[in-house]
Amino acid sequence: MAAAPVAPLVEKAENARVVLVLGDFLSDGTAEGLDEAFVENATVRVVDKSSGSSGLVRDDYYDWIKNAPGIIDAEKPAAVVVMLGSNDRQELKVDGNREPVRSAAWMKEYETRVNALAKAVRDKNVPLIWVGMPPFKHSGTMADMLAFNDAYKTGAEAVGGTFVDIWDGFVDENGAYVTQGPDIKGAPVRLRSGQNGINFTSAAKRKVAFYIEKPLERILGAQTGLPAIGASQIPPIQQVPVTPADIDRTNPMFLSDPELDGGGELMGASFEPAKAPQTQAQRLTVDGIAAPPVAGRADDFGDGTPAKAAAPAPPSQQKTTAIVPQPKG
Repeated sequence: MAAAPVAPLVEKAENARVVLVLGDFLSDGTAEGLDEAFVENATVRVVDKSSGSSGLVRDDYYDWIKNAPGIIDAEKPAAVVVMLGSNDRQELKVDGNREPVRSAAWMKEYETRVNALAKAVRDKNVPLIWVGMPPFKHSGTMADMLAFNDAYKTGAEAVGGTFVDIWDGFVDENGAYVTQGPDIKGAPVRLRSGQNGINFTSAAKRKVAFYIEKPLERILGAQTGLPAIGASQIPPIQQVPVTPADIDRTNPMFLSDPELDGGGELMGASFEPAKAPQTQAQRLTVDGIAAPPVAGRADDFGDGTPAKAAAPAPPSQQKTTAIVPQPKG
């Protein structure tokens, strides 16, 4: 089996714009996918600052709200991509009480932390892209992730950020979790690895990056006033007025030109094909028009309809009267 082609290594420019990725172990895979997406683009560099076991619940382990501003100051990114939540299905301490996941108090405190992290990024005047959670194998976990995604979307959009929903890329047509599905080219591949069905495969990492590319390219393009990164750099077309005499081209073939000799009409032009003359039998059977009567023939009823004279019979059919000489006396 032939090895997959390796993309050529492109050295990043010194002034390459930084895409900073923050979050948990899934964001680490997202950074890997973005690296692959921009591997041939010298003007974009992906920086992965994820912390695998982190989230918004265990701020005693890692506090994203506190640490994100310092990371942004150090990396000076052109855009920040946030993806976390996989580790947040835990009790959350609220006012000294341990609240179960997705209780009313739990959700209120969680939404407060989401909003605070989104604001911490935007306060640095950096565009924010918040990537939603994918579905997971167990139904209870899927319900939690859907609730988390609602909080992420609301929090990101409240500060002018962009929420990227990747959910549909990892479910079937009925919305059920799948371990296999189409990659970015539509080929069937394995998307999730391991017994727990949580981790992304390489194809899945690239697929998540595919969802992020479009809003990211729009952000990076807007910052320079240039077309979006990855868009075709097509030179402007010069508008030169021309007259019909300047045009040298073959007209589209009209379907009624069976001789293929280049009909004079363009497709769509009105066209009335010439009609072949009808025989007398066709006039009678198709149009119901009888032939005019012939004088002296059975169809000459003397009703005023002009009758045409009978055509003279051919010489071979004309009757001749022989003159027989009479004997004398």
